[in-house]
Amino acid sequence: MLIHKGTETIKTQRLLLRRFTYKDSDAMFNNWANDERVTRFLTWTPHGDVSLTKQLICHWCWLYEKENFYNWCIEFDGKPIGNISVVRTDENSDHMDLGYCIGYDYWNCGFVTEAAKAVIDYLFTQIGANRLSIWHAVKNPASGKVAKKCGMSFEGIQRQYYKSSNGEYLDIAVWSILNNEYKPNLRL
Repeated sequence: MLIHKGTETIKTQRLLLRRFTYKDSDAMFNNWANDERVTRFLTWTPHGDVSLTKQLICHWCWLYEKENFYNWCIEFDGKPIGNISVVRTDENSDHMDLGYCIGYDYWNCGFVTEAAKAVIDYLFTQIGANRLSIWHAVKNPASGKVAKKCGMSFEGIQRQYYKSSNGEYLDIAVWSILNNEYKPNLRL
Protein backbone atom coordinates (compact mmCIF):
# COMPACT_ATOMS: atom_id res chain seq x y z
CA MET A 1 0.00 0.00 0.00
CA LEU A 2 1.33 3.41 -0.95
CA ILE A 3 1.71 5.88 1.91
CA HIS A 4 1.64 9.21 0.12
CA LYS A 5 3.71 12.08 1.47
CA GLY A 6 3.86 14.33 -1.58
CA THR A 7 6.82 16.11 -3.09
CA GLU A 8 9.33 16.47 -0.29
CA THR A 9 12.72 18.12 -0.72
CA ILE A 10 15.55 15.71 -1.54
CA LYS A 11 19.25 16.60 -1.54
CA THR A 12 21.86 14.67 -3.50
CA GLN A 13 25.58 15.19 -3.90
CA ARG A 14 25.12 17.93 -6.51
CA LEU A 15 21.39 18.58 -6.73
CA LEU A 16 18.46 19.92 -4.81
CA LEU A 17 15.15 18.31 -5.76
CA ARG A 18 12.33 20.55 -4.60
CA ARG A 19 8.86 21.80 -5.40
CA PHE A 20 8.50 24.31 -8.20
CA THR A 21 7.64 27.88 -7.25
CA TYR A 22 6.21 30.71 -9.33
CA LYS A 23 9.71 32.22 -9.50
CA ASP A 24 10.91 29.23 -11.58
CA SER A 25 8.90 30.14 -14.70
CA ASP A 26 11.59 32.06 -16.58
CA ALA A 27 14.32 29.51 -15.82
CA MET A 28 12.09 26.59 -16.85
CA PHE A 29 11.08 28.33 -20.06
CA ASN A 30 14.64 29.32 -20.97
CA ASN A 31 16.39 26.10 -19.91
CA TRP A 32 14.07 23.41 -21.28
CA ALA A 33 10.37 24.12 -21.82
CA ASN A 34 10.87 26.06 -25.08
CA ASP A 35 13.59 23.81 -26.53
CA GLU A 36 12.64 21.47 -29.38
CA ARG A 37 15.70 19.32 -28.65
CA VAL A 38 14.32 18.58 -25.18
CA THR A 39 10.70 18.00 -26.20
CA ARG A 40 11.39 16.09 -29.44
CA PHE A 41 10.23 12.73 -28.08
CA LEU A 42 7.62 14.03 -25.63
CA THR A 43 3.87 14.39 -26.03
CA TRP A 44 3.91 18.15 -25.45
CA THR A 45 5.21 20.85 -27.75
CA PRO A 46 7.79 23.44 -26.74
CA HIS A 47 6.28 26.43 -24.99
CA GLY A 48 6.15 29.31 -27.45
CA ASP A 49 5.72 31.86 -24.70
CA VAL A 50 6.69 32.05 -21.03
CA SER A 51 3.01 32.57 -20.14
CA LEU A 52 2.39 28.86 -20.89
CA THR A 53 5.20 27.91 -18.51
CA LYS A 54 3.75 30.20 -15.84
CA GLN A 55 0.31 28.58 -16.24
CA LEU A 56 1.78 25.11 -15.92
CA ILE A 57 3.78 25.96 -12.81
CA CYS A 58 0.69 27.61 -11.32
CA HIS A 59 -1.21 24.35 -11.90
CA TRP A 60 1.61 22.31 -10.33
CA CYS A 61 1.70 24.60 -7.29
CA TRP A 62 -2.03 23.94 -6.83
CA LEU A 63 -1.45 20.17 -7.20
CA TYR A 64 1.19 20.20 -4.47
CA GLU A 65 -1.72 20.35 -2.02
CA LYS A 66 -2.35 16.68 -2.88
CA GLU A 67 -0.19 14.14 -1.10
CA ASN A 68 -0.18 11.84 -4.15
CA PHE A 69 1.43 14.45 -6.45
CA TYR A 70 5.16 14.06 -7.05
CA ASN A 71 6.95 16.61 -9.23
CA TRP A 72 10.42 17.91 -8.46
CA CYS A 73 12.37 20.81 -9.86
CA ILE A 74 15.94 19.68 -10.46
CA GLU A 75 18.14 22.48 -9.18
CA PHE A 76 21.88 22.65 -9.77
CA ASP A 77 24.08 25.43 -8.47
CA GLY A 78 20.97 27.41 -7.47
CA LYS A 79 19.38 27.17 -10.96
CA PRO A 80 16.38 25.11 -12.14
CA ILE A 81 17.70 22.84 -14.92
CA GLY A 82 14.93 20.25 -15.34
CA ASN A 83 12.21 18.26 -13.68
CA ILE A 84 11.46 14.71 -12.62
CA SER A 85 8.02 13.47 -11.67
CA VAL A 86 5.71 10.54 -11.18
CA VAL A 87 3.67 10.60 -14.38
CA ARG A 88 1.38 7.66 -13.58
CA THR A 89 0.37 5.83 -10.41
CA ASP A 90 -1.52 2.56 -10.08
CA GLU A 91 -2.83 2.48 -6.50
CA ASN A 92 -4.03 -1.12 -6.83
CA SER A 93 -0.58 -2.50 -7.59
CA ASP A 94 1.60 0.15 -5.88
CA HIS A 95 3.22 0.94 -9.22
CA MET A 96 4.57 4.32 -10.33
CA ASP A 97 6.04 5.53 -13.63
CA LEU A 98 8.73 8.21 -13.71
CA GLY A 99 9.26 10.90 -16.31
CA TYR A 100 11.89 13.59 -16.62
CA CYS A 101 13.41 16.23 -18.83
CA ILE A 102 16.45 18.43 -18.48
CA GLY A 103 17.84 21.44 -20.29
CA TYR A 104 20.08 20.71 -23.27
CA ASP A 105 23.04 22.49 -21.68
CA TYR A 106 22.93 19.88 -18.88
CA TRP A 107 22.76 16.73 -20.99
CA ASN A 108 25.40 14.04 -20.45
CA CYS A 109 26.43 15.34 -17.03
CA GLY A 110 24.78 12.56 -14.98
CA PHE A 111 22.20 14.92 -13.47
CA VAL A 112 19.12 12.92 -14.54
CA THR A 113 20.61 9.67 -13.25
CA GLU A 114 21.48 11.33 -9.95
CA ALA A 115 17.97 12.77 -9.61
CA ALA A 116 16.28 9.50 -10.67
CA LYS A 117 18.26 7.44 -8.15
CA ALA A 118 17.24 9.81 -5.37
CA VAL A 119 13.57 9.75 -6.39
CA ILE A 120 13.63 5.95 -6.70
CA ASP A 121 15.05 5.72 -3.20
CA TYR A 122 12.35 8.07 -1.89
CA LEU A 123 9.49 6.23 -3.60
CA PHE A 124 10.64 2.81 -2.40
CA THR A 125 11.71 3.68 1.15
CA GLN A 126 9.27 6.47 2.05
CA ILE A 127 6.18 5.88 -0.11
CA GLY A 128 6.22 2.07 -0.28
CA ALA A 129 6.11 1.58 -4.04
CA ASN A 130 6.36 -2.02 -5.19
CA ARG A 131 7.34 -1.30 -8.80
CA LEU A 132 8.83 1.74 -10.54
CA SER A 133 9.23 2.10 -14.27
CA ILE A 134 10.59 4.41 -16.92
CA TRP A 135 9.09 4.50 -20.42
CA HIS A 136 11.03 6.27 -23.17
CA ALA A 137 11.14 6.61 -26.93
CA VAL A 138 13.44 4.02 -28.48
CA LYS A 139 14.87 6.90 -30.54
CA ASN A 140 16.03 8.46 -27.26
CA PRO A 141 18.51 5.86 -25.96
CA ALA A 142 19.95 8.27 -23.37
CA SER A 143 16.82 7.69 -21.26
CA GLY A 144 17.45 3.96 -21.43
CA LYS A 145 20.97 4.54 -20.12
CA VAL A 146 19.50 6.42 -17.17
CA ALA A 147 17.13 3.53 -16.41
CA LYS A 148 19.94 0.98 -16.62
CA LYS A 149 22.22 3.05 -14.35
CA CYS A 150 19.35 3.17 -11.84
CA GLY A 151 19.29 -0.64 -11.67
CA MET A 152 16.21 -1.11 -13.82
CA SER A 153 15.69 -4.12 -16.07
CA PHE A 154 14.67 -3.82 -19.71
CA GLU A 155 11.21 -5.33 -20.21
CA GLY A 156 10.57 -4.80 -23.90
CA ILE A 157 9.22 -2.45 -26.51
CA GLN A 158 5.67 -1.22 -27.03
CA ARG A 159 5.43 -0.64 -30.78
CA GLN A 160 4.06 2.77 -31.84
CA TYR A 161 2.76 3.21 -28.31
CA TYR A 162 2.27 6.95 -28.44
CA LYS A 163 2.37 9.88 -30.80
CA SER A 164 4.97 12.59 -30.23
CA SER A 165 4.11 16.28 -30.31
CA ASN A 166 5.19 16.40 -33.96
CA GLY A 167 2.79 13.58 -34.90
CA GLU A 168 5.31 10.74 -35.14
CA TYR A 169 4.26 7.35 -33.79
CA LEU A 170 7.04 6.22 -31.46
CA ASP A 171 8.12 2.82 -30.22
CA ILE A 172 8.51 2.95 -26.45
CA ALA A 173 11.05 1.00 -24.38
CA VAL A 174 9.94 -0.09 -20.93
CA TRP A 175 12.29 -0.49 -17.94
CA SER A 176 11.41 -1.34 -14.34
CA ILE A 177 12.71 -2.17 -10.92
CA LEU A 178 10.89 -3.90 -8.09
CA ASN A 179 11.16 -2.98 -4.44
CA ASN A 180 12.70 -6.36 -3.58
CA GLU A 181 15.38 -5.81 -6.26
CA TYR A 182 16.27 -2.32 -5.09
CA LYS A 183 19.72 -1.83 -3.62
CA PRO A 184 20.01 1.45 -1.70
CA ASN A 185 23.71 1.68 -2.55
CA LEU A 186 22.64 2.66 -6.09
CA ARG A 187 21.76 6.08 -4.75
CA LEU A 188 24.31 8.82 -5.43
